[in-house]
Amino acid sequence: MCWVLHVVVKFPSLQYGAYKFNNMGKILLSAIKPSSDDITIGNYLGAVKQWVELQEKYRVILFLADGHAITVPQEPAKLSKNTLKLAKILLACGIDPKKTLLFVQSHVPAHFELAWILNTLTPVGELERMVQFKEKSVESGVLAGLLNYPVLQAADILLYQTDVVPVGEDQLQHIELTRSLAEKFNNRFGQTFKIPQPLLHKETGRIMGLNDPKEKMSKSSPASHNYITLLESPQEIRRKIKIAVTDSGKEVRYDKESKPAISNLMAIYSGFSGLSYSEIEKKYKGKFYAEFKADLAEIVVRELSLIQKKYNSLPKKDTLRILKKGAETAKKIANEALKEVKDKMGFVDVQ
Repeated sequence: MCWVLHVVVKFPSLQYGAYKFNNMGKILLSAIKPSSDDITIGNYLGAVKQWVELQEKYRVILFLADGHAITVPQEPAKLSKNTLKLAKILLACGIDPKKTLLFVQSHVPAHFELAWILNTLTPVGELERMVQFKEKSVESGVLAGLLNYPVLQAADILLYQTDVVPVGEDQLQHIELTRSLAEKFNNRFGQTFKIPQPLLHKETGRIMGLNDPKEKMSKSSPASHNYITLLESPQEIRRKIKIAVTDSGKEVRYDKESKPAISNLMAIYSGFSGLSYSEIEKKYKGKFYAEFKADLAEIVVRELSLIQKKYNSLPKKDTLRILKKGAETAKKIANEALKEVKDKMGFVDVQ
């Protein structure tokens, strides 16, 4: 998920290492599933790089969604390893624990408790209409966790009085469900949850496959040359970009309809270089695809080399310390929100 309304947040100022989660600014929340030990440049440009930029504007809450990851079978040892590796990757990419509240979802049990409460307000029919559920249930069979995935996502968002949730268009349906559940709860039990707003990704939010510009870049692709990951070697990056499909003709021009392959490569170029499509077109006017692809490879190699250097220099103990402190702060916020929910519903409090 990557998503404005200003309401004064009720949570107290909380110290998170050198990071102070205070009452100033809007809250942006997002998450990433640790389903793999690396992420693609599509994930990086479409989400992570934008989170790094957004932490300068918002109070960012970002978590590793291991609870969402287990909606499909995971090997326990790999899930643990992937979670820590992904946390290191986020930090290496520029996620700053002084600006972003970073933690692991399962370290904050309130996410799962609120999800159960919200399930009691959610019609099954609404969940069955979710596009992602209909698509994935065909592949893996109908599981209760897969069906209820959007309710847990709603709990993730609502616990922190989130203003903004950055998403791609494929996640808008889930955000609408979140908004609907917040309104239902508020109407029945009194004003409790803020109604979050979606923040659509920029143009680079949807990077397509290198071997098929009609399919989104993904590590689940059977063709390894479909994607580039952040920790890949420079040699492999250059090779994959060199053999990436292009369109007929030789003009480097952004046109998603008639030139989808070269437009996708231009989106990658723009995401890594900061140049606009018109600037890229001007730079390569009269030049061939081979020169454009060679330059693109070097741009990608240069930025990923910096990330890899930071990744390799970050000790595991420092990553664990950051995640622990993040969870401590997140628990204080989430538990306060959950207590208000339970009090309003009539749950007995013996504290």
